[in-house]
Amino acid sequence: MMYDLSIKDGEILTKAARNIVTEFLKNNKKPQSELDSRFSAQAGVFVTLNKNNDLRGCIGYPLPSQSLSKGLEDAALAAALDDPRFDSVTLDELDSITFEITVLTPPQRISVNDIMEYPSKIKIGRDGLIVKHSLHSGLLLPQVPVEYGWNEEEFLEHTCEKAGLAKNFWRYNEMEISKFQGIIFKEEEPNGRIIKASLCDRL
Repeated sequence: MMYDLSIKDGEILTKAARNIVTEFLKNNKKPQSELDSRFSAQAGVFVTLNKNNDLRGCIGYPLPSQSLSKGLEDAALAAALDDPRFDSVTLDELDSITFEITVLTPPQRISVNDIMEYPSKIKIGRDGLIVKHSLHSGLLLPQVPVEYGWNEEEFLEHTCEKAGLAKNFWRYNEMEISKFQGIIFKEEEPNGRIIKASLCDRL
């Protein structure tokens, strides 16, 4: 099962992401994939780069529209080179950057009878959120509200802001809100031991 990944799987995925970025920065070309058929099933995936505990890049694909191996390779390069919030990562920086991989379960739209029921349908430390309204769309991973200490309403507000909407937009407008879960693997330190992260431990 793609959503029953072992720590060994996580080590392979996380090291592959680092190797892809390293080889591209060294040789200016994408290396041949080192991921085997175990990772050929379709899944959403995000790659997050952190430097000195600050975000350095985060790009991914929320929907299971391509294989995990392909999505990981593309997301790793995009997080390092194409996140519009940051300058491109340089080769000299890699020894101070940690890699984090989040494999996403398929998003499920949250159904409510009343808009104010949304917070009760969300669990901090388990769910990530996607909000959509017209041409606006925003996504925040499950680890984000844990890291910032947000409650469910604050999580909704910040996801609306990520979509370019007013933070209280969800309270007064009909919109599509979906939730998903994430399997998270991360380096404890740059190029260090890789762990399967438990968000509940941070709560």
